[in-house]
Amino acid sequence: MQRRAKSQGQFSFFLFTVAALLVNGGCHRSTPPTANQRPFAEGSGQQTLTGRVVSVADGDTITLLDYENTQRRIRLSGIDAPELHQAFGAQSKKNLSDIVFDKDVTVVYEKTDQYGRLVGKILIDGRDINLEQVEAGMAWHYKEYQREQTAEDRALYAKAEDDARAAHRGLWIDPAPIQPSEFRREQREER
Repeated sequence: MQRRAKSQGQFSFFLFTVAALLVNGGCHRSTPPTANQRPFAEGSGQQTLTGRVVSVADGDTITLLDYENTQRRIRLSGIDAPELHQAFGAQSKKNLSDIVFDKDVTVVYEKTDQYGRLVGKILIDGRDINLEQVEAGMAWHYKEYQREQTAEDRALYAKAEDDARAAHRGLWIDPAPIQPSEFRREQREER
């Protein structure tokens, strides 16, 4: 009888351990928690955050589950994608989702916006996903905030928008697309 109780106790411990591992995403972490948030470049103020994309809200906002199991809303810097109820809003969201959803990403950021979202550049294997949204014609280069970008990024994003516009890619198929910031302003005025 004592042997059976010991065996049941070991089995219960085993089940508890398996459950804990499942809840915490397994025992393997590709990035240790202490390295989850760290300075990006000496003295730049930039930091990095790594994790898995668990939600895509629209063409320029995602939710990341970091390696400490904390969800973080991320606003993609340097771009402005159409609102969901605006022309090309659903396509922009789908394009971003196809690229990042359920993928491990790195976010390079410096600030938090007025809604509490980190504002940053999304990287997958060194690829600038924000730039890819502009190249695909799924977002504007957000010139209102371009001063927050490096000179190199400003030039890349501006050229990507010009190229997408010239090629009539994505939202640029529309002869007179409305910038999301203007669309939001019009929506506020109508209320």
